[in-house]
Amino acid sequence: MNDQAPRKRPAQPYRRPKKDPVRMLAFEALRAVDERDAYANLVLPPLLRKAREKEGFETRDAALATELVYGTLRRQGTYDAIIASCVDRPLREVDPPVLDVLSLGAHQLLGTRIPSHAAVSASVELARVVLGDGRAKFVNAVLRKITAHDLDGWLERVAPPYEDDPEAHLAIVHSHPRWIVSALWDALGGGRAGIEDLLEADNERPEVTLVARPGRSTPEELLAAVGEDSGLPGRWSPYAVRLAEGGEPGALEAVREGRAGVQDEGSQLVALALADVPLDGPDERWLDGCAGPGGKAALLGALAAQRGAALLASEKQPHRARLVERALAGNPGPYQVIAADGTRPPWREGSFDRVLVDVPCTGLGALRRRPEARWRRRPEDVPGFAPLQRDLLREALRAVRVGGVVGYATCSPHPAETKAVVDDVLKREGVSAEWIDARPYMQGVPVLGDGPDVQLWPHLHGTDAMYLALLRRTA
Repeated sequence: MNDQAPRKRPAQPYRRPKKDPVRMLAFEALRAVDERDAYANLVLPPLLRKAREKEGFETRDAALATELVYGTLRRQGTYDAIIASCVDRPLREVDPPVLDVLSLGAHQLLGTRIPSHAAVSASVELARVVLGDGRAKFVNAVLRKITAHDLDGWLERVAPPYEDDPEAHLAIVHSHPRWIVSALWDALGGGRAGIEDLLEADNERPEVTLVARPGRSTPEELLAAVGEDSGLPGRWSPYAVRLAEGGEPGALEAVREGRAGVQDEGSQLVALALADVPLDGPDERWLDGCAGPGGKAALLGALAAQRGAALLASEKQPHRARLVERALAGNPGPYQVIAADGTRPPWREGSFDRVLVDVPCTGLGALRRRPEARWRRRPEDVPGFAPLQRDLLREALRAVRVGGVVGYATCSPHPAETKAVVDDVLKREGVSAEWIDARPYMQGVPVLGDGPDVQLWPHLHGTDAMYLALLRRTA
């Protein structure tokens, strides 16, 4: 009989956690979005530049970091529901940095092809670096529970059946707040298929679209510069070029020189439609009344220059006005940029032949590009924008001459920010204008509805959900 005491296993030496530059960068970006209300599309580029310089990031590293950040933000609602079912406390009691690590891990497990063991291991190592060993154990336990099912399996468990609560089902399955699902569904109309297509499109990575500013560049120049394997003509705008995944706009000479820019095709179509409406009488003075950050102003300025017209670009915020100046720099025609409030304008009534007001809004039409916006917006934000939107449209109609045309645009399909604003302004005394059917000025673009206004959609047109109403002042 062996009466010796059992030997104790030797203590494992402490192992320092390994820093993974890609996941550290993704975590840093998510913390900036959460703590500073930053936007990922503004935070990520400088982080990637710094990583290329200091960490030797390669293209594939940058691509993975980008996918981790945007994928986690887009699917946050879905991952929150799954994580909530794997922890023993309300999600609001989980520290935000811990929740960010868990969400990054959930996305790797459920939204990428990274093997489960690698996703868990990398996430636990990240937790050890940024949270400490104690909370890393919690992260490990939760992520191992998540590995029990794939995404479809989890959705069957955490999303209510569609038949019982359609909006709640769609909200969890497609990772949108319930109130946004309801608002988009009201705006779109129709049955289940259309709203599911729209919500799915919101969760897809949007293409990078360039605009060749007329008279300064051409789509052919841009296509030649990016190569036939990396670029495609735009779907609808004659000035658009679509970049293949991973294309770098800043590497193009025309973009660096301001002869071309990055601009969603829906935004291009709005500016082009306003410019294409025929006018009786002079066509010499154009106004962009909400010009920041300058994409539409640069396109309008180039179009105006070709016709011998002058553009006034007005932007209330001085820092955004500086962005407009940069976008318009080098424009061959006469233009001026001012910092002014469009609701208290410095110009005289009837001064312009064409006026565009792309008004501040909830941004619900650009959730593909700014996925974090869906989690920041609240239902009360919609009526909060209403007085400003009405005031800007009313002053735009005063700014245009009789017979001139106004374009009211917004990057939101919410009914309260689109047609309701126009209807309300036209009903008030002191404003005399009539609708212009906008559809003929978007030639070739399908599924534009019954008019006279136009609503573009990500799932139907591949653009942001831009809205446009064209109005002609009659008195």
